[in-house]
Amino acid sequence: MRYGLGLVTTLGPWQLVGKYRRLVWFADEGLATVTRHGGRQRLVYRGGGSVPLRLLLGRTWVHIGDPDSHEGVIVDCYQGKPGATAKMYRARGVDGSRRDYVHPLAAGEQMNNSFVAITLDGQWMVSGEWDKMQRFLVFPTPVLNSSASPTELGLAATLELDHPVRNVQGGVFVDPVTLLCSTDDPDTALWPVARQLLQVDLTRPLDGNQVNGRVSCLGALPLESCCSGTFEVEGIDYDPTSGDLRVVVIPPPPCKWAGVTVYRYRRQG
Repeated sequence: MRYGLGLVTTLGPWQLVGKYRRLVWFADEGLATVTRHGGRQRLVYRGGGSVPLRLLLGRTWVHIGDPDSHEGVIVDCYQGKPGATAKMYRARGVDGSRRDYVHPLAAGEQMNNSFVAITLDGQWMVSGEWDKMQRFLVFPTPVLNSSASPTELGLAATLELDHPVRNVQGGVFVDPVTLLCSTDDPDTALWPVARQLLQVDLTRPLDGNQVNGRVSCLGALPLESCCSGTFEVEGIDYDPTSGDLRVVVIPPPPCKWAGVTVYRYRRQG
């Protein structure tokens, strides 16, 4: 017997073409396609086990979110314990070097740091706040944008949404003005379905100034498992070379211990 909403094969223009599993401890937060010079690619995954031991022992940064990458640079997003007054972004360069960028919270900003989405030109990145919100935060991309401070990352602008969203766990740009988001929104108060794949159409490409976005719901993400209980939607990734859109979904326990499910979609038409 299968529980949940079953296998969703179509989400707007995206058609399901495959699925596979990954170890929950190292893939239950998100994933990113890393493309190096010369076109070589690899997928990186992030999970609870991806937080470096040094950070865990320091108890400053205890959670890692859905990463993103551009030109071989990987940006991870970290959050602290409840009550934290800052977030942290760690950039890993193509040479393997790591640099940490702390972002002090702006007035009214939530401490959560669930995802980062880098624009296709590599200059700007978007992240969000937890629970119900009607904006995303915009930062200069560390390493790639020369306006980014070498240590402290300040807020550049906001992406203002025409419709509220809830519990966004991942985001990825599929073109300069289209952002796809995976949510763990558990109910239908905001949209006709729960745990949605959302599309945000920007009025113009990000440039460091406020931009507006129109949000639409492409459908409910797949909830398919032999176990009954609560699913959790996590990160999202898009590979422009293959056209693959991947979304991570955690099944209920005990099935989750057999691995998260990564669903793979491709755009039709």
